[in-house]
This record gives sequence, C-alpha cells and structure tokens, in this order.
Amino acid sequence: MAAASAVRVDHLVTSGTFSLDGGTWDVDNNVWIVGDDSEAIVIDAAHDAAAIAAAVGDRTLRAIVCTHAHNDHIDAAPTLAALTGAPILLHPDDLFLWKQTHPESSPDGELADGQQLSVAGIELAVLHTPGHAPGAVCLYAPALGTVFTGDTLFAGGPGATGRSFSDFPTIIDSIRERLLTLPPGTVVRTGHGDGTTVGAEAPQLDEWIKRGH
Repeated sequence: MAAASAVRVDHLVTSGTFSLDGGTWDVDNNVWIVGDDSEAIVIDAAHDAAAIAAAVGDRTLRAIVCTHAHNDHIDAAPTLAALTGAPILLHPDDLFLWKQTHPESSPDGELADGQQLSVAGIELAVLHTPGHAPGAVCLYAPALGTVFTGDTLFAGGPGATGRSFSDFPTIIDSIRERLLTLPPGTVVRTGHGDGTTVGAEAPQLDEWIKRGH
C-alpha cells in the first residue's frame, strides 16, 4: 500500500485590481492551496482562475474558501468553480459585497464561526474576524501550525479599515481575541505580501491602537 502523501501549503501570487468606494488600485494577491497529492482547497481565488487551476493540477478541489468578499479575493472564484466543480464558501455577512462583484451568482455554501473544514486528513477551523469586512474569516490549521488571515492581519499591523463596511475597533477586537490567542509560533499567511508569526505581531497591539490606522 502506498504511503499517504504529506499535506502541504502551495503559494501562488496573482495580480489584478481592487475596487471599492469608486476607486481602483493595482494589487498582488496571495492564493493559498492546502492539501496533498490527491485533494486540496483553495483559499481566495484571486484574479487568475486558469493559473490557480493549473496549480491545483489533477487534484480534487474540495472547496474554494473566501476569507472575505472584496472583489480582488473573489473575482476568479466562479470561473474556478466552473473549471473544477468545487463549491464556493463565504461567510453570509459578506454576501452583499459578493453581489457587488458577481450579481448574477451566489456562493454555494456558508462559512460559520467554529466550523471545521476537512482536507487531506487535517482540519481548518473557521474564525469569524470582522473588521476589514463584516464577513471576514481566518482559517486556523493547528496541524500545520499556521493561520490564513486574508486581510485581517498582516506583517506589521491589521488590515485596512478606511473604506466602507470596515471598522478599526472591530478588527482590533478580532485580532486580539481570535488571532493573538493562538500559539506564538503560529505562522500567519496573509492575503497580500509577506507572512509573519503570531508571536511577532502580538507585542505591537498597543502601538497599532495608538496609531489607530
């Protein structure tokens, strides 16, 4: 009997635009693929469905998970779903944002705080972390010692809260209560840019609050 393949995290960077409140900006997004040689999930189907599908390869795609519904994180999701047959999962509090980008379609399932997503023999816990967007979630995989934070937590601070439907005190509460309570060595895999660890970010919380950014 062949040995089971190891669970791994594949990383893809895709480029496109982010649009909200009448403005549009060029962005590079991190796309995360979690799984083994047989099956995987995609976290944030950004910009380039063909490139993401190629990175998934011949594996069964179990789900396309959206950390939130800003257009740069979901713009490729329906096409990737059509290519792979995978369901799209989104927290319902961000459905109205989804509809701004994809008015003719809806996600296939809802994410809920405390929900467990299974892939390749491991579990990812859904953590509802509003602030950057009302339905923002993070995905904590204790077996991998990592948390996928979307745009809730970056290296050096919280995600942006200067646009519609976001709130700085709310994102600070989410980070303090849901993320900084994870083990310090937990690797933070973000929606944009470089990663970090919980232990590297926790001491900066008071400074973030003072800056109020």
